[in-house]
Amino acid sequence: MEGLLYKDECYQIQGAIFKVYKELGCGHKEIVYENSLVQLLIASGYQVEKQKRISVFFNGKKVGTYTPDLVINSLIMVELKAKTYLTQQDIQQFWKYLTATDYKLGLLVNFGKPGGVEIIRKVYDTARNKQNKQI
Repeated sequence: MEGLLYKDECYQIQGAIFKVYKELGCGHKEIVYENSLVQLLIASGYQVEKQKRISVFFNGKKVGTYTPDLVINSLIMVELKAKTYLTQQDIQQFWKYLTATDYKLGLLVNFGKPGGVEIIRKVYDTARNKQNKQI
């Protein structure tokens, strides 16, 4: 079995997420969590890009753009929410965004859930490699 993709980075990012939630709790607007997380990650030595515009391609042609909340170290895409609960639509949309980009790892983070922050870790690597071999 192979190790987790970006294991150390993901562990530290999740630690920062938990720290933000522990201090702020739920009930704030998404931007409050975003700014807090960015501040903490930059202080920890991470390169953080906010609202980076990423091209989406279909049949080799650009068909639009996607703007994730954060891209960390040019490796990990992060989408933040501040909702009471995530819907299947939120999760499916995040998956579609991940599969339409070149990023292999994404974190969908919900700070709005009472009782604890919710983190969904999605990897799109092996399937992408198989798909590219078939083309």
